Amino acid sequence: MGSSTTDEPLAPVSFSSLDRPIRFLKGVGPKRAEALGRIRIITVRDLLYHVPRRYDDASTISPIATLDVGMEATVIGRVRSRGTIPTRSGLRIFQAVVRDDSGMITCSWPGQPWLDRRIREGDLLLATGPVRFYHGRQLQPREHIVLARAADTAADGARGTIFVSYPASEDVPQWTLRRLFDEHLETLLPLSEEDEYLGDSERRELGLPTLPEALGRLHRPDTLEQAEFGRRRLAFDELYFLQLVQARARWEKAVATPGIAHGRTNEFIRPLLESLPFELTAAQSRVLREIVADMTSSQRMNRLLQGDVGSGKTVVALFAMLLAVEGGWQAALMAPTELLAEQHAGRIRQWLAPLALRSTLITGSAGAAERRKNLAAVAAGTVPIVIGTHALIQKAVEFPRLGLAVVDEQHRFGVRQRMALGEDASNPDVLVMSATPIPRSLALALYGDLDLSVLDELPPGRKAISTRLYSPARREDVYRLVDAQVAAGRQAYVVFPLVDESEKVDLLSATREHERLARDVLPERRVGLVHGQLTTEERERVMRAFARGEVDVLVATSVVEVGIDVANATVMVVEHAERFGLSQLHQLRGRVGRGSDESWCLLISEGGDEAAKRLKVLCETSDGFAIARADLRIRGQGDLFGEQQHGTRPVLRFADLLSDERLLAEARQRARSLVDADPRLEKAQSARVRGVLERRYADRLRLFGVA
Repeated sequence: MGSSTTDEPLAPVSFSSLDRPIRFLKGVGPKRAEALGRIRIITVRDLLYHVPRRYDDASTISPIATLDVGMEATVIGRVRSRGTIPTRSGLRIFQAVVRDDSGMITCSWPGQPWLDRRIREGDLLLATGPVRFYHGRQLQPREHIVLARAADTAADGARGTIFVSYPASEDVPQWTLRRLFDEHLETLLPLSEEDEYLGDSERRELGLPTLPEALGRLHRPDTLEQAEFGRRRLAFDELYFLQLVQARARWEKAVATPGIAHGRTNEFIRPLLESLPFELTAAQSRVLREIVADMTSSQRMNRLLQGDVGSGKTVVALFAMLLAVEGGWQAALMAPTELLAEQHAGRIRQWLAPLALRSTLITGSAGAAERRKNLAAVAAGTVPIVIGTHALIQKAVEFPRLGLAVVDEQHRFGVRQRMALGEDASNPDVLVMSATPIPRSLALALYGDLDLSVLDELPPGRKAISTRLYSPARREDVYRLVDAQVAAGRQAYVVFPLVDESEKVDLLSATREHERLARDVLPERRVGLVHGQLTTEERERVMRAFARGEVDVLVATSVVEVGIDVANATVMVVEHAERFGLSQLHQLRGRVGRGSDESWCLLISEGGDEAAKRLKVLCETSDGFAIARADLRIRGQGDLFGEQQHGTRPVLRFADLLSDERLLAEARQRARSLVDADPRLEKAQSARVRGVLERRYADRLRLFGVA
């Protein structure tokens, strides 16, 4: 992956046969192609890179005759009969009798009569779940897969192998995908050589197989170790090309475009340092040195400042803004909500008072006259520090000399939004901030186009928040503490996972519980309600009332996770805490303990032993980075680059950011080395890499503006 030193003409990128629409594959056709498209299999390449969902080793599958009540088991057998049984309570139970070479067992699905349309007699069924006694032995599957239809008897002879299962749908069931791979895998594998960009020596150095070998082992492994060997190669590829795109975006922003070499005079920085009522932590001082080094260099700064709740990111950002102002430049801070922007503006106004330095706030809800006045002041350059919402990236806002753009709670903005403020004609430095701790490996994967600074120390004197776990039976104890705190002049949050009641899940909802709490539980208290289905204006109005102390108890969904700072709030109650991720709960907990009073986070959960074990992590530590790592390990990484961020398919399908940290570090180093040597991938030796990049990752090139 090194770059050639010669400037040979770039070989044209040829159309790959893997880019053929899937409808032209034998046995597909237009109708099935449309169904495949709904699960994002549009081309032949999409089929080849369709990631298996699970592997089952046939050698570890339990013979039905050996099953005992109380066991957790996975069985494979043919469906000999099936039907739906009504009960006196009106519940309908679908049952299927499954037989293997050793015997038979009834598989039972209470409340799922619709499976009668999915599972047929003669199907080869894989089922996993507990064995229970109910009119005899029964397996109650948590998960099941139809491996083959009745006519496909060849699958019965596949014992002793690994059963591969794929993400499927009602329109594209498991057996359809398995048949496509059975019929076409051998002819498709050689075509993947077109995507090969690693030389033999590089593969040996990395300990990775060729692409055809990796894909073969992924789809048809003889052992689970073979499947893992194939996955590692594909994980390296997606990590490498992600880092390559981000390295190119980083080069475009930091090197290809001229930066501002800010000059430090201490005209404002020293007075601010002397007027603050607290001393900076060692972590804040270290991060400031990194930021100052970036801003005083000739290259543009593009840096992510990551810190836990209360670690002091805002004051660090203000010092950076003052460095820009000392050189005659303007600085802007963009927040995701009006309330958070207002809170930033108020705090910054207080800190700037001894410096006699002006700041202004620009939001969408400002009156027309006030907005015109503020916009005119910004355009004239008479206001050096500007705080606002995404309104700052509208055409009406003109910065004559924007030297630094700060984006707060950047995960609330899409990638293009967070980049937009930095695309001013003056090429300002960019500092993006996040109060959501994430493991370093995840930060490097998500934000490889940015340099990373971490505030890993909290200011001294902050009181620990007491986090307690309650069962629903002790709910009265929780609300007794809430009432006592309100009686003492404090405020509280009560958070629910749902806005309204749902027929699908038996969970308390914010709207229904708001009525009950206000009427029956806390009738003497002022109880407010806020959730995502309210208009922005309604949400902001309720939150402002809470911030002013006009609401005692704020019933909410997770919309209060970030962007609200009420020092008087001392209690955070989370109902159905098992429905939230640990990192999300940590963010909710961070809404209290922001003043000098003792504070509590009270988690109410009925999720059983596994949920309690997970939630105890939160009770035992306040380290957001440790919690984030535990959350990633327990819940998995999910769709980290979701459509809100990228508008494309998930970026990481093969890589696991906990087990593949070393792979990520290697991919990052190699990608940056290649871009440092050949930024535009124009030299002959980079042509193959660029060809794969353009064929497989064009959406990411467009996203980061380096297409």
